[in-house]
Amino acid sequence: MAVKIRLARHGKKNYAFFHVVVADSRAPRDGSFIEQIGTYNPNTNPASIVLDAEKALQWLNNGAQPTETCRRILSYKGVLLKKHLMEGVKKNALTQEDADAKLAAWLQGKEQQVANKKSQLEQAGRDLKKTRLQAEAKVNEVKAAALAKKRSDAAIKAAEERAREKGEEEERGEEGEGGEGGEGSQEV
Repeated sequence: MAVKIRLARHGKKNYAFFHVVVADSRAPRDGSFIEQIGTYNPNTNPASIVLDAEKALQWLNNGAQPTETCRRILSYKGVLLKKHLMEGVKKNALTQEDADAKLAAWLQGKEQQVANKKSQLEQAGRDLKKTRLQAEAKVNEVKAAALAKKRSDAAIKAAEERAREKGEEEERGEEGEGGEGGEGSQEV
C-alpha cells in the first residue's frame, strides 16, 4: 500500500481550507485517511499552517511520500530539514547537538521572516487606510468649496432679487402718487 501525505479539501466554495492527512494513495481526495497531521488555510495572509512535525517526520521516515504542495508545507515548517539533519546524524556526519543547533537557528530565522512579513502587511494596510482617508478629505474639501460657492451665488442672487423687488416697489409707489395727482389736476 502506497502511503501519501496530501491535502484533503474542506470549507465553503471559493473559501477552502485543507487538512494535511496521511492516506492511501488509492483513496479519494476527501475520502478515508489514516491520520490527520495538520491543517493549512491559504485564505489568510500569510497562510496559516498548523502541523504536528513529529508525526509528519515519523510518517516520512516510514516511507510516506508527500505531494508537491505538502512537500512545500513540510519544507516551510522545517520538517524536511529536520529529516535531512537526522540522516546526517545517522551517518555520523553531524552530532546531534550540531543538528539541533542548525534546526533551531533555521526555525528562528523562519519565525523572524514570518514576523517581518506580518508587520509589513500591517504597515501596508495602515498606509492604504491613510491614503484613502486623505483622498476622501480632498474630495470632501472640493465638495465643501463647491457647496460654499453655490450658497454664496444663491445669497447674491437672493440679495439682487430683494433689491430689484424693493426698487420695483419704490417705482410703483412713485407712479401711484404721481398718477393720482395727475388725474386730479386734469379734472379741476
